[in-house]
Amino acid sequence: MAFFVTVLIVSNIASSAKIVDWGVNLFNIPLAFDAGTLLFPISYVFGDILTEVYGYKRSRRVIWTGFFALMLTSFTFWLVSVMPGEATWQSYAGDNAYRAILGGMSTGGIVLASLAGYWLGEFFNSFVLAKMKVLTNGRWLWSRTIGSTLAGEAVDSLVFVAAASAFGIFPWSLFFTLSLTNYLFKVAIEALMTPLTYLVVGALKRAENEDYYDRGTNFNPFAA
Repeated sequence: MAFFVTVLIVSNIASSAKIVDWGVNLFNIPLAFDAGTLLFPISYVFGDILTEVYGYKRSRRVIWTGFFALMLTSFTFWLVSVMPGEATWQSYAGDNAYRAILGGMSTGGIVLASLAGYWLGEFFNSFVLAKMKVLTNGRWLWSRTIGSTLAGEAVDSLVFVAAASAFGIFPWSLFFTLSLTNYLFKVAIEALMTPLTYLVVGALKRAENEDYYDRGTNFNPFAA
C-alpha cells in the first residue's frame, strides 16, 4: 500500500510538471505524454497484485487510501501556492514559476481530472480482474492482468485527459495524442511487467497462504 500511494502521488506531480515529446508519431498523431505516465502504470500492477491475492474488498481499501492521500497532496500544494513567497526565492523562482510547474497540483481542474480518472480506472481494473479470476477459476493470470488493464487504463486515460482538457489544463488539440499515448504506454508497461507480477503473486500467495476468490463479493465502491 505504501508503494502504491507513493507511485500515485509522484506520478501526479510529474504529470503536472511536464509533457514529454520524443518526436515519434503513430498514424500522424504525435506520441507526446504527460511525464507521470512513466510511473503511473505501476499502480495498476500493484492493483492487480492486491486484487489477485487478497481480493476486491482489501483492494478497495487501498484505492480509497490512495484517493485521500492524493487529495491531501493537492491541498498541500494549494496551501503553499497561496502563502507569500520569501524575497530571495521570488528573485530566482517566484510564484509564477511555481504556478506554471506545480500549479496543476493545486488547481481544481487537474485535481478533479486526476481523481476522477484514478478512481474510475482503479475500481474498474480491480472489478474486471476479480470477475475474470472467478470465471477462469484462477487460471491464466496473464489474461486477467492484461485484460483488466486494457479496460481500466482505457477508462482512466479517457476520463483524465477529457476532464483536464475541459478545465483548460491541456489543450483539446492534444486530446487524441495524450489519450492514445497514455493508453498504449500504460498497457505496454503492464504487459512487460507480467513476469514480475507472476513472481510477486506467487510469492505472496505462498507466504500469506492466501488466494482469494471474489464469489458473492459486494462490488459497490462505497461499501464498508
